Amino acid sequence: MLTPRQLFLRHQAQTSDFPLLLEIERAEGVWMYGPGGRRYLDLISGIGVSNVGHRHPRVLQAIQGQLDKYLHLMVYGELVQAPPAELAQALHHTLPPELDNVYFTNSGAEAVEGALKLAKRHTGRTELISCLNAYHGSTQGALSVTGSESFKRSFRPLLPDVRHIRHNEVADLALITERTAAVIVETVQGEAGVRVPAADYLPQLRRRCDEVGALLILDEIQCGFGRTGTFWAFEQFGVVPDILLTAKGMGGGMPIGAFISRQDIMQGFKTDPILGHLTTFGGHPVSCAAALATLRVIQEEGLLAGVAAKAERFRQQLRHPAIRGVRGLGLLLAVEFDSFAVLKPIIDHALEHEGVLTDWFLFCDNSLRLAPPLTITDPEIDWACAALLRAVTHVVGPAAG
Repeated sequence: MLTPRQLFLRHQAQTSDFPLLLEIERAEGVWMYGPGGRRYLDLISGIGVSNVGHRHPRVLQAIQGQLDKYLHLMVYGELVQAPPAELAQALHHTLPPELDNVYFTNSGAEAVEGALKLAKRHTGRTELISCLNAYHGSTQGALSVTGSESFKRSFRPLLPDVRHIRHNEVADLALITERTAAVIVETVQGEAGVRVPAADYLPQLRRRCDEVGALLILDEIQCGFGRTGTFWAFEQFGVVPDILLTAKGMGGGMPIGAFISRQDIMQGFKTDPILGHLTTFGGHPVSCAAALATLRVIQEEGLLAGVAAKAERFRQQLRHPAIRGVRGLGLLLAVEFDSFAVLKPIIDHALEHEGVLTDWFLFCDNSLRLAPPLTITDPEIDWACAALLRAVTHVVGPAAG
């Protein structure tokens, strides 16, 4: 009989020639466990997914409760089902009142696709603008607005009429015109290496969109659901988007995403044609039940209140001459080194010898990703930092003195 590793390599489609090949049998909280019980501290939350930790008891309870009622019943938006309806209301209560309509998807990339269609439908325009080094997903439309040509050139032609601007560069806002249907930006750029915009950038972007009648789409697929210390990152910048994107940390480990807008915008999918956007599994009742439990855990267990202090604890301890700086917002952090040649052995040593799972960024390969579950404790942070510093020392040598 073949082992899971052999089956993985033989029959499961691969996306690189060097997968991690880390075999996991179970997970709980911030820990993942391999065969024989070896544990690994997850410092990246499955790339921004496990915001409330792996297998949070309240999420498991919600999943089990829904399993005992029903699973999939009908394609999106036809039958009245309590889990998506209640989740939509709960999301609305976290948002400015005008963002009152939620369309559920299966993933972040699907949320991007729906939002791009919605913007073109509402404005009657075709031009889409995004930022260089932005990452919005790998499906055709999402890839079109992703800001790295190296990821796109093998799949062209993609969507026409897409333009890119520099993130955090006010001068580039002049490129947004009356031809523009929408500008899509990450509130905090993730795969660019956690780039936090200047305080006045998003407000100026908002004003420019208003001036020319373009919609502003904020992508919080990675930085939402409490990751930055507020429920939504845009709360810290004094702006309100026309369309908001969420996924990843939303489902507590279950697949779900959403794009959220005003009812007058969202109604564009009702006519010309009817059923203007469809999904079979979007708003799946089990995923919605898990997402509602996740939302309530974040709100009711005080996870937001601890984010800033936990982030500062990482910043204070991760000090070494090889570390060029730590940047980010909340528990979405990038630890910068001189190069990928320095960083990659540190990541490998931390995993193999220290039991710490980290990563780099798609468009910033000299920086280490830190995005642990919001539930991580102070002792776990201390343990992780000590392990990372041992890995740094092993690769580049000890700090002087």
